[in-house]
Amino acid sequence: MEVDEKYMRRALQLARCGEAYASPNPMVGAVIVHDGLIIGEGFHRRCGEGHAEVNAVASVAHKDLLAHSTMYVTLEPCSHYGKTPPCAKLIIDSRIPRVVVGCLDPFHKVSGRGVELLRNAGVEVKVGVLEQECLKLNDRFVTAHRRHRPYVTLKWAQSYDGFLDSRRLAPGQLPMLFSSAESTLEVHRLRALHDAVMVGSGTVMVDDPRLDVRNVSGRQPAKVVIDRRARVAPTARVFARGRIIYFSAVERADLPANVECITVDRDASLDVILSRLYECGITSVLVEGGSEIINALVSSSTYDSARIEVAPFSLGQNGVAHVDMPPQSPYKIRKLAENMIIGVKNDV
Repeated sequence: MEVDEKYMRRALQLARCGEAYASPNPMVGAVIVHDGLIIGEGFHRRCGEGHAEVNAVASVAHKDLLAHSTMYVTLEPCSHYGKTPPCAKLIIDSRIPRVVVGCLDPFHKVSGRGVELLRNAGVEVKVGVLEQECLKLNDRFVTAHRRHRPYVTLKWAQSYDGFLDSRRLAPGQLPMLFSSAESTLEVHRLRALHDAVMVGSGTVMVDDPRLDVRNVSGRQPAKVVIDRRARVAPTARVFARGRIIYFSAVERADLPANVECITVDRDASLDVILSRLYECGITSVLVEGGSEIINALVSSSTYDSARIEVAPFSLGQNGVAHVDMPPQSPYKIRKLAENMIIGVKNDV
């Protein structure tokens, strides 16, 4: 294996350690090598805290060795002041003479400027080592900044014949349950890995979901509610706590203070709503319903991946809220308890 690839693979391993808390920042890993030995390592642990390069430099016991070392970093070092100072400047100030970069940063405030800053300071920079692996690691971050909308994951559970619920045959009847305890736990992990969870007004009115993360460790996502006609009651559980982004064509003064209200046209497309979410700093969104939103995103091909749970029974004429399967072939099918979990990627 080429030496540069060897150490970049180690940097990729480190980067994945930040999966739970780095977003909306990317996962990044950094390795510092002197005379064939790793003398420093780091990864971006949490948004707002030190970047991978900062943590790697801090871990080096003998700082005088930095002037004779190579840094391997999965993503181009930042060149702007955000919540932390620019990492490119830290590398220059540390007198590291050579930097190997996995891929360029698609974020417009960096996007080649970090590499340019390093080269202008006399640092030798090599770009593109394991580039595709480094891009794939941060497919959500890359997709968001290239398409100016969040990475969209669709998630739903259905009957074998494609329905999300059954007719309510008695007053107060609870929603149809398709998921097992194991798959419910998986869904909570999935929520924790996204910046936001999104639903329509119908889902809130029928199911009164909390849309939070429970029984697993991880950050709480923002909750997005699309309610163009202002039908959702202000007492809905989704509004109880956390960050809530609420889209409606009607201005409301009755919602809790923690709700961020965004006014849109009544016929505003989901593309418009996704664009506004990107402007709000949301780089990934898990869409959990209802059928109208899911079908619209599937038919317009405005999604990046889907997790579909299929229960081993049909609802027939008692079924409501039918959804269409994505046209792409599944990349993964597995059994969980009695259900099938189907994974789809949209590369269009």
